[in-house]
Order: sequence, then structure tokens, then C-alpha cells
Amino acid sequence: MLKKIFLFILCLAPWFLNNLIPVDYDYYKEIITPFFAPPQLFYGIAWTTIYIFITITTYNIVTNYKFKDIPKSYKITLLINYLFNQSFTLVFFGLKSNFLGFISCLATLISTLFLYLETKNLINKKANYLIPYILLGIFATILSLSIYLLNI
Repeated sequence: MLKKIFLFILCLAPWFLNNLIPVDYDYYKEIITPFFAPPQLFYGIAWTTIYIFITITTYNIVTNYKFKDIPKSYKITLLINYLFNQSFTLVFFGLKSNFLGFISCLATLISTLFLYLETKNLINKKANYLIPYILLGIFATILSLSIYLLNI
């Protein structure tokens, strides 16, 4: 049982590494945001939930397949999605670039769609845990584009 908990935490932990990046989170208060921008508390709750859902799918794949039997396409898609997801904090808050933030959101959304398909091929029912990630990705991309356009 402890081994399963440790493995789950090992799959979850990398998703929170972007929180270690020293950035200016007050930047969000300085920019013009659209009327539908949620309060900052929303982001912590939403992304924590999404990271748990991603981990559930990853954990199930890792526990149902030997690592060498997990398709290379899944591993690459997960890595690409992870990198784009993690890049947002650095480019939006660190570089204070609304345009690169939008590009990061869009790339994350596109790679999330591919991740969903790859996951569905491996563990069909557990892929549904990624649907909220897709929905949040759509919202984040629209929000990010709106922020970019409002702050040109």
C-alpha cells in the first residue's frame, strides 16, 4: 500500500515544480483582464485538481503496463504536454509576456488533446479524467488570448 502511495506521489510531484520558479505573481493584478477572468483562488484549486486527474491516468498506465511496454508515442506526448504546461508560469509571470503565455496555453491545449487520445488507447475509461483538463485548457486559451488582446 505504501508503495502505491509513493508511486502516486512520484507521478504527481513534477506537476507542481513550476511553483518553485521565482516569478512575479502580482503581475496578474497589473494587467487588464476580461470580465470573465476568475479570481486568483480559482487557479490554485483548478490546477491542483487537474494535476491530480493527470496523475490518476499516468498512475494507472504505469501500474498496468511495464515501462518498456508503454508506447513511445504516449511517453513523448506526456513529456511535451508537461513541458508546455510548465512553461506558462515562466513565460507569463517570469517574462511577463502575454503573447508567449497565449502560445503556451494554446500548445498545452493541443498537446492535451493528443494526450487524451494516447491515454484513451491505453486505458479507455481513465482517459475521461483528462476531459476537465481539455475544458480548462480551452478556457485558459481563450482567457490568455483575451488578456493578450486587451494589453497590446
